[in-house]
Amino acid sequence: MPQRRDTLKNSEQELRIFRVRTLLAVLVVITLTGLLVGRLGYLQIVQHEIYTTRSEKNRVRVEPLPPNRGLIYDRNGVLLAENRPTYNLTLVRERVDDLDATLALLVELLELPEEDIEAFNVRSRQRQRPFQPALLMSDLSEAQIARLAINRHRLPGVEVEAQLLRYYPDSNVMAHTLGYVGRINVDELQNLDAGRYAGTHFIGKTGIERFYEEELHGEAGLRKVETNARGRVLRELGRTDPVPGKNITLTIDKSLQTLAYELMDGRRGSIVAIAPATGEILAMVSTPGFDSNQFVTGIDVASYRGLQNDLDLPLFNRSIRGHYPPGSTIKPFLALAGLAEGVITPDSTISDPGYYQLPNDSRRYRNWLRWGHGRVDLERSLAVSNNTYYYTLAHDLGIDNLHERMNGFGFGRRVAYDVQGESTGLMPSREWKRERFNQPWYPGETLSVGIGQGYWQVTPLQLASATATLANRGHWVKPRLALQVGDTLLREDLPDTLDDIQLENDAWWDRVFSGMEKVLTGSEGTARRTGVGLEYRMGGKSGTAQVFSLGQDQRYNADELEERLRDHALFVAFAPVDSPQIAVSVIVENAGGGSTHAAHLARAMTDAWLLKDEAPDADDVRDVLEEDTAQVEGN
Repeated sequence: MPQRRDTLKNSEQELRIFRVRTLLAVLVVITLTGLLVGRLGYLQIVQHEIYTTRSEKNRVRVEPLPPNRGLIYDRNGVLLAENRPTYNLTLVRERVDDLDATLALLVELLELPEEDIEAFNVRSRQRQRPFQPALLMSDLSEAQIARLAINRHRLPGVEVEAQLLRYYPDSNVMAHTLGYVGRINVDELQNLDAGRYAGTHFIGKTGIERFYEEELHGEAGLRKVETNARGRVLRELGRTDPVPGKNITLTIDKSLQTLAYELMDGRRGSIVAIAPATGEILAMVSTPGFDSNQFVTGIDVASYRGLQNDLDLPLFNRSIRGHYPPGSTIKPFLALAGLAEGVITPDSTISDPGYYQLPNDSRRYRNWLRWGHGRVDLERSLAVSNNTYYYTLAHDLGIDNLHERMNGFGFGRRVAYDVQGESTGLMPSREWKRERFNQPWYPGETLSVGIGQGYWQVTPLQLASATATLANRGHWVKPRLALQVGDTLLREDLPDTLDDIQLENDAWWDRVFSGMEKVLTGSEGTARRTGVGLEYRMGGKSGTAQVFSLGQDQRYNADELEERLRDHALFVAFAPVDSPQIAVSVIVENAGGGSTHAAHLARAMTDAWLLKDEAPDADDVRDVLEEDTAQVEGN
């Protein structure tokens, strides 16, 4: 039997193994290919829109385009608020890898002083909408821009953007009237329309800038840009242009406003001038002023503390928020109230011994002339500013009638249309005192109100508005600052205008006007020195407001008092009497009697408006005032 030989190679078995392995490999490849194709199909078809959007976001960026803020002009077309090109530093936190390191580098490159670093860091972390740039710094210098450009590769998410920045050419003169714009804060950000204010870093904070914010701001636009991996813009893909804000023309006359500011000569106080027929505010100055441009770019800490700590309160708008006793300036209004209530007639007289006493009361309420003016009628009471006449009148009227009648002239009310932050002042009443102090009203307090003292507090704007209503013979026209918004003239029938003041006899207006003319032109007029050389008929009334009360037998001596304890000087006026074109109120704090200091300033304002180029300038008025003051002190 032949012997079987074993071989090392089994071709048939190897072939079978090879076929099995090949089949498994093919199945694996087919399975993996199927999974890959399925996944690609899922990504390309099912999630197509998601990944298209992500891709576009990497390549395409939507950038907001802030609108140009509307300009502000005076009534003659003189530019009061403009926009100047500047460069701002912005930061998008979502694109910054290490915020602290980036901020430290920025502080180094910008060379910020120590006191400004904290505010800079706070702004960088201020709550902001996602991917919206936060404004870190405005008005960069050329050196700062150059250092940032060199280090751009180290500052992802940081941009230097060109933008127009608000600028006020006459900032100190117009500060309180125009107000100013400033950076949008966190509270404002929550209440603003995100789309309309996209890319906008500034908003009106005070004054006209705030009241007409909606009109001045405009509508934001946008643009689509293609960027590279580093975020650098390659090209613009589309654009929706922003709608610029509307320009506003004010009723203010810049030359008259500047004159008022110069006339105050750094003193604390206010001058307000109104056109009686239209209610147009021609000038509204509060002094001292301040540089409102500092607040646009962000005032530094030291400067802001200086303004806050200044005893003269330059940030305080005295024209609309300053509360002052009106003093004798309200005597023409009280005279009209007495005539309307039938308490007096134009020919009623009293005998003034130099004081007034309430029935069964030993206290003497003194006239400013201690020996009295003798026999006094309505016109003479105004010309010499007799207190005894108005003590008597106030007592006979009573506080209830006084409150109602003075409310009709706008005292104790907001009187203007578009004056942001206007105060109501205070016209006291029984009800007010009961609510405020839980006390009854006393007859002696009515006498104090009768000469514009006591609880009665007015603003300079209220005084000017009431004087304009008086000049209009009771016709009420609401004061306003805007003449035209865009192409639209501001309508004259403004909302919430008070009712006209009606008198039984129109001749009564003439009698009060005659008394006010005698203040300036009469032989006994308290401001007769101011009335010398008048080229038109002018009615006025001086006032002296006490800063603190004197005892019954005390006499006022300005030389013995600190400057800030001296009386305030007030004067109201309108001219020409037969066809009024301007009404003025002047308050100069701690300047003494209104018949000297304040009266000359009021005369200068009416001269400037009525005589134009022929009127004396501020230097001439100051010279006359010095001579007059020296003469009064000498006497």
